[in-house]
Amino acid sequence: MVDEPPAAKPCPICGKPMVEKYKPFCSSRCADVDLHRWLTGAYAIPVTEEDDEDGEEPSLAPAPPRER
Repeated sequence: MVDEPPAAKPCPICGKPMVEKYKPFCSSRCADVDLHRWLTGAYAIPVTEEDDEDGEEPSLAPAPPRER
C-alpha cells in the first residue's frame, strides 16, 4: 500500500493547478493580484465594535497591578 500525496489545492485567484514556486498560487501574476487586493483593502477582516456601557472610550493604559 503506497500513500499518495494529498491533492494540491487550486490557485485561489484563477483556479488553475498550484505551482510550487508560487505556492499557493499558479503564477507570479496571481500572487501579484492577491497582493494588490490586500494592499487596496479589497480583503478585510470583519470587526464588530462593542460600545462601552458608559459611552466612554476604553483606556489604552495598562491595568494597575492587583493587590494580594
